Amino acid sequence: MTHKKQFDSPPRRVALFVTCMVDMLYPEVGMATVELLERHGVEVVFPAEQTCCGQPAFNSGFWEEARPLARRFVDIFEPLVRQKQVDAVVAPSGSCTTMTSHFYQLLLENEPAYRERAAFLGAATFELTEFLVDVLGVTEVGARFDGRLTYHACCHLLRELGIDRQPRALLDAVEGADLVAMTGADECCGFGGLFAIKNGGISTAMGQRKAQNIAKSDADAVALCDVSCMTHINGLLSREGQRCRAVHIAQVLTNQVDVAA
Repeated sequence: MTHKKQFDSPPRRVALFVTCMVDMLYPEVGMATVELLERHGVEVVFPAEQTCCGQPAFNSGFWEEARPLARRFVDIFEPLVRQKQVDAVVAPSGSCTTMTSHFYQLLLENEPAYRERAAFLGAATFELTEFLVDVLGVTEVGARFDGRLTYHACCHLLRELGIDRQPRALLDAVEGADLVAMTGADECCGFGGLFAIKNGGISTAMGQRKAQNIAKSDADAVALCDVSCMTHINGLLSREGQRCRAVHIAQVLTNQVDVAA
């Protein structure tokens, strides 16, 4: 388990690890992440050379193909932290944060130099809600949501990183929101990356169960911390004709979600 870096004073400069899906499909989530950080006095830098962290290849068993991507990620982000150009790395994704802060040490275990650098970087890499609540000490961010809101706990975020209190605390502080509990909020939505492709029937059944629980909550929106799960859930909600939509928590916290839309 990675022991997170401790700060004597609140960090004032971070590097954004935007992730592939946010970069290519949901840039508004990346911009919302930057807005949240800047709103609390944190300067955000964006290493333009960043690419995929290698998680898809790693999860599907192609470790040899994943290693060059892991080394590249370390080469890009680790010097920024080591040379104190930034205080930390922040990502709006539990799964990608898990990959870079936990699984790199396994993937690079036979490369001592890179493994040490990956461990050093992992200690300074934070998921967005973890950084806001645990590092900056922030729960009230000036958000408002006029409707019923529920929360889905994404698997990597909850099970690998142990992050659950933080996003819930942020949502609890959203003004005007009627925060409702969802049955099975901690159950997998069925995405799991390539699991949804290789085990489509099981994935769909799990997703339908999640969609049914969302419907029972009568929520206008379901907030979560990973756009991959968001994509999967929204596909199922759309096919079932449900009005509720899954949204990234950064969008809720920056008032980008319009219930009436």
